[in-house]
Amino acid sequence: MAKPKAQTRMIVEPIKAPARLSLSTISRHIILFVFSIFFIFPLLWLLSTSLKTDLQIFKVPPELIPQPFLWKNYENLWIYFPYFLFLKNTVLIVVLSVAGVLLTSPLVGYSFARLRWPGRDFFFLIVLGTLMLPSQVTLIPLYLLFSKMGWVNTFLPLWVPAWFGGGAFYIFLVRQFLMSIPKDLEESAFIDGAGYMRIYTHIMLPLINPVLTTIAIFQFMGAWNDFIGPLIYLNDQSKFTLSLGLRIFQQQASQSQGEIGMMMAATAIMVIPVIAFFFLAQRKFVEGVVLTGIKA
Repeated sequence: MAKPKAQTRMIVEPIKAPARLSLSTISRHIILFVFSIFFIFPLLWLLSTSLKTDLQIFKVPPELIPQPFLWKNYENLWIYFPYFLFLKNTVLIVVLSVAGVLLTSPLVGYSFARLRWPGRDFFFLIVLGTLMLPSQVTLIPLYLLFSKMGWVNTFLPLWVPAWFGGGAFYIFLVRQFLMSIPKDLEESAFIDGAGYMRIYTHIMLPLINPVLTTIAIFQFMGAWNDFIGPLIYLNDQSKFTLSLGLRIFQQQASQSQGEIGMMMAATAIMVIPVIAFFFLAQRKFVEGVVLTGIKA
Protein backbone atom coordinates (compact mmCIF):
# COMPACT_ATOMS: atom_id res chain seq x y z
CA MET A 1 0.00 0.00 0.00
CA ALA A 2 1.20 3.46 -0.83
CA LYS A 3 2.00 5.66 2.11
CA PRO A 4 -0.24 8.71 2.47
CA LYS A 5 1.37 11.95 1.52
CA ALA A 6 2.39 14.19 4.34
CA GLN A 7 0.21 17.22 4.63
CA THR A 8 2.02 20.53 4.36
CA ARG A 9 1.12 23.22 6.82
CA MET A 10 1.21 26.86 5.95
CA ILE A 11 2.51 29.07 8.69
CA VAL A 12 0.92 32.45 8.48
CA GLU A 13 2.69 35.14 10.41
CA PRO A 14 0.39 37.53 12.20
CA ILE A 15 0.27 41.03 10.81
CA LYS A 16 1.98 43.37 13.18
CA ALA A 17 -0.08 46.29 14.27
CA PRO A 18 1.47 49.71 13.83
CA ALA A 19 3.46 50.75 16.86
CA ARG A 20 1.60 53.16 19.06
CA LEU A 21 3.26 55.98 20.83
CA SER A 22 3.32 55.39 24.54
CA LEU A 23 2.36 58.03 27.04
CA SER A 24 5.97 58.45 28.16
CA THR A 25 7.14 59.03 24.57
CA ILE A 26 4.46 61.65 23.97
CA SER A 27 5.24 63.43 27.22
CA ARG A 28 8.95 63.35 26.41
CA HIS A 29 8.34 64.96 23.02
CA ILE A 30 6.13 67.61 24.59
CA ILE A 31 8.80 68.49 27.14
CA LEU A 32 11.47 68.72 24.43
CA PHE A 33 9.20 70.90 22.31
CA VAL A 34 8.57 73.28 25.21
CA PHE A 35 12.28 73.56 26.00
CA SER A 36 13.11 74.09 22.32
CA ILE A 37 10.65 77.00 22.21
CA PHE A 38 12.23 78.36 25.40
CA PHE A 39 15.72 78.32 23.88
CA ILE A 40 14.73 79.60 20.43
CA PHE A 41 12.59 82.45 21.76
CA PRO A 42 15.52 84.94 22.12
CA LEU A 43 16.36 84.42 18.44
CA LEU A 44 12.73 84.91 17.44
CA TRP A 45 12.54 88.05 19.54
CA LEU A 46 15.75 89.33 17.94
CA LEU A 47 14.33 88.87 14.43
CA SER A 48 11.04 90.42 15.50
CA THR A 49 12.72 93.47 17.05
CA SER A 50 14.80 94.03 13.92
CA LEU A 51 11.55 94.55 11.98
CA LYS A 52 9.97 97.09 14.34
CA THR A 53 10.02 100.81 14.89
CA ASP A 54 11.12 102.27 18.22
CA LEU A 55 7.49 102.77 19.21
CA GLN A 56 6.70 99.13 18.48
CA ILE A 57 9.75 97.95 20.43
CA PHE A 58 8.62 99.68 23.65
CA LYS A 59 4.96 98.90 23.17
CA VAL A 60 3.09 97.47 26.18
CA PRO A 61 2.07 94.70 25.98
CA PRO A 62 4.84 93.66 23.59
CA GLU A 63 3.99 91.97 20.30
CA LEU A 64 6.03 89.16 18.81
CA ILE A 65 4.79 89.60 15.25
CA PRO A 66 5.32 93.21 14.17
CA GLN A 67 2.49 94.98 12.40
CA PRO A 68 3.63 96.00 9.85
CA PHE A 69 7.05 94.54 9.03
CA LEU A 70 9.61 97.35 8.84
CA TRP A 71 12.40 96.39 6.44
CA LYS A 72 13.80 99.91 6.63
CA ASN A 73 16.12 98.89 9.47
CA TYR A 74 17.99 96.54 7.14
CA GLU A 75 18.05 99.16 4.37
CA ASN A 76 19.48 101.87 6.63
CA LEU A 77 22.00 99.42 8.04
CA TRP A 78 24.09 99.51 4.86
CA ILE A 79 24.25 103.32 5.10
CA TYR A 80 25.17 103.80 8.77
CA PHE A 81 27.04 100.56 9.37
CA PRO A 82 29.97 99.50 7.09
CA TYR A 83 28.82 95.90 7.15
CA PHE A 84 30.61 94.70 4.01
CA LEU A 85 33.97 96.07 5.18
CA PHE A 86 33.65 94.37 8.56
CA LEU A 87 32.35 91.22 6.87
CA LYS A 88 35.38 91.08 4.56
CA ASN A 89 37.77 91.39 7.51
CA THR A 90 35.89 88.75 9.50
CA VAL A 91 35.71 86.27 6.63
CA LEU A 92 39.43 86.66 5.96
CA ILE A 93 40.32 85.89 9.57
CA VAL A 94 37.83 83.01 9.79
CA VAL A 95 39.00 81.33 6.57
CA LEU A 96 42.69 81.56 7.47
CA SER A 97 42.19 80.34 11.04
CA VAL A 98 39.89 77.44 10.06
CA ALA A 99 42.31 76.39 7.31
CA GLY A 100 45.22 76.47 9.74
CA VAL A 101 43.41 74.36 12.32
CA LEU A 102 42.25 71.78 9.78
CA LEU A 103 45.74 71.42 8.31
CA THR A 104 47.85 71.33 11.47
CA SER A 105 45.75 69.80 14.27
CA PRO A 106 45.39 66.42 12.44
CA LEU A 107 49.15 66.32 11.91
CA VAL A 108 49.91 66.95 15.58
CA GLY A 109 47.18 64.56 16.72
CA TYR A 110 48.44 61.86 14.35
CA SER A 111 51.94 62.27 15.71
CA PHE A 112 50.75 61.86 19.31
CA ALA A 113 48.43 58.95 18.52
CA ARG A 114 50.23 56.74 15.99
CA LEU A 115 53.92 57.63 15.89
CA ARG A 116 56.52 56.59 18.44
CA TRP A 117 59.18 59.12 19.31
CA PRO A 118 61.13 59.96 22.49
CA GLY A 119 59.16 61.99 25.03
CA ARG A 120 55.85 61.67 23.19
CA ASP A 121 53.71 61.07 26.26
CA PHE A 122 55.54 63.73 28.27
CA PHE A 123 54.97 66.41 25.66
CA PHE A 124 51.35 65.35 25.27
CA LEU A 125 50.86 65.92 29.01
CA ILE A 126 52.37 69.39 28.59
CA VAL A 127 49.95 70.09 25.75
CA LEU A 128 47.03 68.96 27.93
CA GLY A 129 48.35 71.10 30.77
CA THR A 130 47.81 74.22 28.66
CA LEU A 131 44.07 73.55 28.89
CA MET A 132 44.22 74.57 32.55
CA LEU A 133 45.64 78.00 31.70
CA PRO A 134 42.92 80.65 31.30
CA SER A 135 43.27 82.90 28.28
CA GLN A 136 43.61 85.92 30.58
CA VAL A 137 46.89 84.51 31.92
CA THR A 138 48.58 84.45 28.51
CA LEU A 139 46.96 87.65 27.24
CA ILE A 140 49.67 90.11 28.29
CA PRO A 141 52.68 87.91 27.34
CA LEU A 142 51.19 87.28 23.91
CA TYR A 143 50.51 90.96 23.37
CA LEU A 144 54.10 91.84 24.30
CA LEU A 145 55.38 89.12 21.97
CA PHE A 146 53.26 90.22 19.02
CA SER A 147 54.08 93.87 19.73
CA LYS A 148 57.80 93.21 19.48
CA MET A 149 57.20 91.29 16.26
CA GLY A 150 55.31 94.26 14.82
CA TRP A 151 52.04 92.37 14.48
CA VAL A 152 49.83 94.78 16.44
CA ASN A 153 47.13 96.43 14.29
CA THR A 154 47.34 93.56 11.82
CA PHE A 155 45.33 90.37 11.32
CA LEU A 156 48.34 88.14 11.98
CA PRO A 157 47.78 87.58 15.75
CA LEU A 158 44.21 86.50 15.02
CA TRP A 159 44.98 83.65 12.60
CA VAL A 160 48.69 82.72 12.69
CA PRO A 161 48.46 80.84 16.06
CA ALA A 162 45.87 78.55 14.49
CA TRP A 163 48.59 77.19 12.18
CA PHE A 164 50.51 75.71 15.13
CA GLY A 165 48.20 72.85 16.02
CA GLY A 166 45.14 74.97 16.70
CA GLY A 167 45.24 74.43 20.45
CA ALA A 168 45.30 71.58 22.95
CA PHE A 169 41.57 70.87 22.73
CA TYR A 170 41.62 70.20 18.99
CA ILE A 171 44.77 68.09 19.28
CA PHE A 172 43.14 66.05 22.03
CA LEU A 173 40.01 65.43 19.93
CA VAL A 174 42.01 64.22 16.94
CA ARG A 175 44.28 62.04 19.06
CA GLN A 176 41.37 60.34 20.83
CA PHE A 177 39.67 59.63 17.53
CA LEU A 178 42.83 58.22 15.98
CA MET A 179 43.46 56.01 19.01
CA SER A 180 40.17 54.22 18.26
CA ILE A 181 41.23 53.22 14.73
CA PRO A 182 42.56 49.63 14.54
CA LYS A 183 46.29 49.32 13.91
CA ASP A 184 45.66 46.54 11.41
CA LEU A 185 45.02 49.19 8.77
CA GLU A 186 48.48 50.65 9.26
CA GLU A 187 50.16 47.25 9.28
CA SER A 188 48.46 46.28 6.03
CA ALA A 189 49.53 49.57 4.47
CA PHE A 190 53.13 49.07 5.65
CA ILE A 191 53.16 45.62 4.05
CA ASP A 192 51.99 47.17 0.78
CA GLY A 193 54.90 49.62 0.92
CA ALA A 194 53.11 52.76 2.13
CA GLY A 195 54.91 55.28 4.33
CA TYR A 196 53.66 57.37 7.22
CA MET A 197 52.56 60.32 5.09
CA ARG A 198 50.74 58.11 2.59
CA ILE A 199 48.95 56.33 5.44
CA TYR A 200 48.06 59.69 6.94
CA THR A 201 46.68 61.22 3.74
CA HIS A 202 44.97 58.15 2.23
CA ILE A 203 43.77 56.26 5.32
CA MET A 204 43.64 58.44 8.40
CA LEU A 205 42.29 61.69 6.99
CA PRO A 206 39.21 60.09 5.37
CA LEU A 207 38.44 58.26 8.63
CA ILE A 208 38.65 61.34 10.83
CA ASN A 209 36.29 63.41 8.68
CA PRO A 210 33.64 63.67 11.46
CA VAL A 211 36.05 65.05 14.03
CA LEU A 212 37.48 67.50 11.48
CA THR A 213 33.96 68.78 10.85
CA THR A 214 33.53 69.24 14.59
CA ILE A 215 36.80 71.17 14.80
CA ALA A 216 35.82 73.32 11.83
CA ILE A 217 32.52 74.28 13.50
CA PHE A 218 34.20 75.12 16.80
CA GLN A 219 36.89 77.20 15.13
CA PHE A 220 34.42 78.95 12.82
CA MET A 221 32.18 79.96 15.71
CA GLY A 222 35.14 81.02 17.85
CA ALA A 223 36.77 83.14 15.14
CA TRP A 224 33.47 84.61 13.94
CA ASN A 225 32.36 85.69 17.42
CA ASP A 226 35.80 86.64 18.74
CA PHE A 227 35.68 90.04 20.42
CA ILE A 228 38.67 90.17 22.78
CA GLY A 229 41.27 89.45 20.08
CA PRO A 230 40.22 92.20 17.65
CA LEU A 231 39.67 94.61 20.54
CA ILE A 232 43.26 94.19 21.74
CA TYR A 233 45.20 93.90 18.48
CA LEU A 234 43.25 96.08 16.03
CA ASN A 235 43.32 99.88 16.19
CA ASP A 236 42.16 101.14 12.79
CA GLN A 237 38.42 101.05 12.18
CA SER A 238 39.02 99.87 8.62
CA LYS A 239 40.35 96.61 10.08
CA PHE A 240 37.55 95.96 12.56
CA THR A 241 35.62 92.71 12.52
CA LEU A 242 31.85 92.31 12.79
CA SER A 243 31.84 91.72 16.53
CA LEU A 244 33.99 94.78 17.23
CA GLY A 245 32.11 96.97 14.76
CA LEU A 246 28.80 95.86 16.23
CA ARG A 247 29.95 96.92 19.69
CA ILE A 248 30.82 100.40 18.43
CA PHE A 249 27.46 100.63 16.68
CA GLN A 250 25.78 99.57 19.93
CA GLN A 251 27.50 102.37 21.83
CA GLN A 252 26.40 104.92 19.24
CA ALA A 253 22.82 103.63 19.37
CA SER A 254 22.71 103.82 23.17
CA GLN A 255 23.99 107.40 23.15
CA SER A 256 21.43 108.52 20.57
CA GLN A 257 18.61 106.73 22.44
CA GLY A 258 17.42 105.23 19.18
CA GLU A 259 18.33 103.00 16.25
CA ILE A 260 17.61 99.96 18.40
CA GLY A 261 15.83 98.24 15.52
CA MET A 262 18.83 98.85 13.28
CA MET A 263 21.16 97.44 15.93
CA MET A 264 18.99 94.32 16.18
CA ALA A 265 19.12 94.01 12.39
CA ALA A 266 22.93 94.14 12.48
CA THR A 267 22.96 91.52 15.25
CA ALA A 268 20.63 89.26 13.28
CA ILE A 269 22.82 89.47 10.19
CA MET A 270 25.83 88.49 12.28
CA VAL A 271 24.09 85.57 14.02
CA ILE A 272 22.37 83.99 10.99
CA PRO A 273 25.60 82.76 9.23
CA VAL A 274 26.69 80.92 12.39
CA ILE A 275 23.31 79.21 12.75
CA ALA A 276 23.21 78.30 9.07
CA PHE A 277 26.74 76.85 9.15
CA PHE A 278 25.89 74.79 12.22
CA PHE A 279 22.75 73.29 10.69
CA LEU A 280 24.52 72.47 7.44
CA ALA A 281 27.16 70.44 9.30
CA GLN A 282 24.94 69.29 12.17
CA ARG A 283 25.02 65.57 11.35
CA LYS A 284 28.81 65.42 11.06
CA PHE A 285 29.16 67.57 14.17
CA VAL A 286 27.03 65.24 16.32
CA GLU A 287 28.79 62.19 14.90
CA GLY A 288 32.21 63.63 15.69
CA VAL A 289 31.29 64.57 19.25
CA VAL A 290 29.71 61.17 19.94
CA LEU A 291 32.58 59.15 18.53
CA THR A 292 35.31 61.14 20.23
CA GLY A 293 33.43 60.96 23.53
CA ILE A 294 32.67 57.23 23.45
CA LYS A 295 36.05 56.09 22.13
CA ALA A 296 38.08 58.24 24.50
